[in-house]
Amino acid sequence: MLLPALGLRAWPRLSQLKPPGLLKILGGEALPKRAQYASGLGPVETGHQGRNQGPGLRTRLLITALFGAGLGGAWLGARAEKEQRRQQLRTQALRQAAVGQGDFSLLDHRGQARCKADFRGQWVLMYFGFTHCPDICPDELEKLVQVVQQLEAKPQLPPVQPIFITVDPARDDVAAMARYVQDFHPRLLGLTGSAEQIAQASRSYRVYYSTGPRDEDQDYIVDHSIAIYLLNPDGLFTDYYGRSSSAEQIADSVQRHMASFRSVLC
Repeated sequence: MLLPALGLRAWPRLSQLKPPGLLKILGGEALPKRAQYASGLGPVETGHQGRNQGPGLRTRLLITALFGAGLGGAWLGARAEKEQRRQQLRTQALRQAAVGQGDFSLLDHRGQARCKADFRGQWVLMYFGFTHCPDICPDELEKLVQVVQQLEAKPQLPPVQPIFITVDPARDDVAAMARYVQDFHPRLLGLTGSAEQIAQASRSYRVYYSTGPRDEDQDYIVDHSIAIYLLNPDGLFTDYYGRSSSAEQIADSVQRHMASFRSVLC
């Protein structure tokens, strides 16, 4: 054998040799690479040849994205259905309260007689107030107008009729209403009438109002409920919005009501 002949001095050099060189010294030939791999002397192949690598990274990412999109769509659908159901329950509860179920007979700011039936087939946003109101009524009417304008900007939506009903018939006659509404929106309709007619309309929508004491100039303030009412094309009270509701929130709510509306009169 060669190992004893090489002597101890050869061992350091032998330990530094790679397997093919060692085989040559030992009297053999270097194995082919395939044989080396099979015998465990060489490294394991890392290429893709002859191996089933499964789905590529791009495919796995695509599957993950599709799965996530499906979950997201299902969640959005469930959320929309829940919101629609909540809105339906709210509408039913408001109708059971018998708000706005009665009729009214008033005069508009052009002197034309108006009743609730005149607005059948239209969506209506209605506010009760008075023309001498120092700040709240102008602010709420301005907000109502903003809602109407936001809805008008979407031509696929049906038009909304804005209405302002006075709770101060003693001062807000036809001429006073005509002067007042022209400062807000060209389609804003002002309605007035006798004290009895205003009282009937206010009761129908459960609007509270009370005339305050007169000052030295015989001026007075009318305390009243603050809410914007939504009527659907059937003339039924559908929703209301207080001072805390923004124009954007009201516009979004009106659009949801429009999307879910189904006439009960057909």
